[in-house]
Amino acid sequence: MRKILVLAFIGMLAGLYSLPLVAQGAPPQGGADKPYAIEYYYKVQWGHQQEFHDLFLKNHYPLLKKIVATGRMLSVKIEAPAYHTTEDGRWDYRVTIVFKNSTAATTTNPDEEAIIKQLWPDQPTYKKEEQRRFEILAAHWDLPVTDITPANK
Repeated sequence: MRKILVLAFIGMLAGLYSLPLVAQGAPPQGGADKPYAIEYYYKVQWGHQQEFHDLFLKNHYPLLKKIVATGRMLSVKIEAPAYHTTEDGRWDYRVTIVFKNSTAATTTNPDEEAIIKQLWPDQPTYKKEEQRRFEILAAHWDLPVTDITPANK
């Protein structure tokens, strides 16, 4: 009951003083035709980090580089942490991709299937290795990020 009264009091103050109650968070990314960055985090099952890394470099990185060459993506960067963290916050690889714009980042690439078949003519082996790469993942998440560095004035 006390919490309800406190919340009601805060609401009343906000109304009296016209204080905006706004959720805090990162600003949205730039306009529709601005670069759009996403960080992809991979947490691999213990003992399989090197296997994941090898499969990523063999079967996914060439695809990303080819898409950069088409202009749909502007850059790809692969990173690993220098130190360890707690298990709940652990990630093994971060891949940062800067797309040409938000549309390129959020829509299916119509050329991707053709590029995959061109790069890996042995499709059964490619599909088996890609399946293995995902089998050894413990977690994976994608995080759009916004550069909020102040411009020089």
